[in-house]
Amino acid sequence: MIPYGKQDIQQSDIDAVVEVLTSDFLTQGPKVPAFESAVADKVGAGHALAVNSATSALHIACLALGLREGDWLWTTPITFVASANCGLYCGAQVDFVDIDPKTYNISVSGLKEKLEQANSENRLPKVLVVVHLCGQPCEMQEIKALADEYGVKIIEDASHAIGGKYKNNYIGNSCYSDITVFSFHPVKIITSAEGGMALTNSDKLAWRMSLLRSHGITRDPSQMTQDPDGPWYYQQVDLGFNYRMTELQAALGLSQLERLDEYVTKRHALAKRYDELLKDLPITRPYQHVDSYSGLHLYVIRLKRNELSVSHGEVFESLRAQGIGVNLHYIPVHTQPYYRQFGFKAEDFPEAISYYQEAISLPMYPTLSKGEQNEVVESLRKALRL
Repeated sequence: MIPYGKQDIQQSDIDAVVEVLTSDFLTQGPKVPAFESAVADKVGAGHALAVNSATSALHIACLALGLREGDWLWTTPITFVASANCGLYCGAQVDFVDIDPKTYNISVSGLKEKLEQANSENRLPKVLVVVHLCGQPCEMQEIKALADEYGVKIIEDASHAIGGKYKNNYIGNSCYSDITVFSFHPVKIITSAEGGMALTNSDKLAWRMSLLRSHGITRDPSQMTQDPDGPWYYQQVDLGFNYRMTELQAALGLSQLERLDEYVTKRHALAKRYDELLKDLPITRPYQHVDSYSGLHLYVIRLKRNELSVSHGEVFESLRAQGIGVNLHYIPVHTQPYYRQFGFKAEDFPEAISYYQEAISLPMYPTLSKGEQNEVVESLRKALRL
């Protein structure tokens, strides 16, 4: 089976992890802050907070921005459920903005219209989570202008996008947002096994997220309510969580980070080759916005259903049967049973539904060979019955 995504673990990665295993620190030691500094320096962010998953990063980002009961969080329906769930974790209500039919990211025109309506109804969101789907950044300049106009905080869910660029600057610099979140899950662009990171240029937000990721406990005397009883002393000053990254994960992430640009370059070469191999098929290939340099976590095609005699499901199942581990990113969040209880209907976001009925993620990872890529394309031709 050729998977849709796959980690690339090299000897240098193994050596980095073994070095930690033979050191004095397995959980909290020098590797975690080293990884944080390296990522922050790479993308140009003021602060980076490593955590055990991107989901945890989204949660503490929302809490740091003050999201709470009675507030609204908006995001896109085409994302993993974590982009929306982080609002529910905080007691907020969640709503969605439909996608742009070309980029599959949140629609700027749809956002503008919905903000205008929400403003007239006095139910503006406190937080907007924009998702850089497949690694292609959203139109952040326009989105930030709208957010500033209506007083909305922005979280960039860049789980797909480390190594990508927007207007020639690395995604993650948080110039257009309050907080950016990365994922280091094994199928992502670089991996720390499990792990995530929240990046910000705000000292206040960084301190708050640092507190929240570790039980709400501080050892900083300036943050305490009394002088320390001794060098052993700490205080819990907030209700936090155990969201910390381990030394093992950080060591692997640091090693992988050295190959980040190489990985993204290889993904672009694969995408260019896919574009050429697929150009005569009745599909829509991925669109790349002129302001973006995608991280290309995913290569998503859309079937031109009106030109095919086979259904979306039949094509998907045929590819799987031929040993091509395609996937579908994502099932629209608002159609999930848990979200339907809030009154959402499939037809509420028609572009998202249209995408869901046509999209297939083809294999995309740096070690995908030309021979394997040829096999993917030939299998797709057979699945389309051409």
